[in-house]
Amino acid sequence: MSTHDDFMRAAIAQARLAEAAGDVPIGAVVVRNDEIVASTFNEKEALRVPTAHAEMLAIERAALKLNRWRLIDCDLYVTLEPCLMCAGGIIQARLRTVVYGAVDPKAGAVVSVYQALSDGRLNHRPVIVGGVLESECASLLKDFFAKKR
Repeated sequence: MSTHDDFMRAAIAQARLAEAAGDVPIGAVVVRNDEIVASTFNEKEALRVPTAHAEMLAIERAALKLNRWRLIDCDLYVTLEPCLMCAGGIIQARLRTVVYGAVDPKAGAVVSVYQALSDGRLNHRPVIVGGVLESECASLLKDFFAKKR
C-alpha cells in the first residue's frame, strides 16, 4: 500500500514537468484504490487557458477515465494548496480526500486565505491533509520564481 508521501512524489514529478514546459511547477494526481488514475500539471501557459490548473485537469481526466463525475472514492494529491476555483472543482467532484504540500498564503482556499473545503454551508467537505512533503513542494515554487526574477 502506498503512502501520502509516495503519491505526493508522483505529484512533484508532474510539477517538474510543468517547470520544464515553462509553467508554474504545480502537479497533481488523482488516486483510486491505491492506484493513480490521472496525473497532470499546470498547463495555463501551454494551453493559454486560465482554468488549466493541475487540479482542474486532474479532476477532468479522472472523471473521463472513470466515466463519471462523482469521484467519491478518489483522493487528490497536489503540490500546492488549491485556490478557490480548484476548491470549487473539488467540491463539485465530491473528492474523498485532498492532500496538499505547500500552503499558498496569497490564494489558498483550504487553510490560508479561505477555508472553502471545510465550510459547513457547502454540500461536500473532503478530508484534508496538508503539509505532505511541504518543504520540497515549496522549494519547487521558490526556485522557479527566483529564476524568473
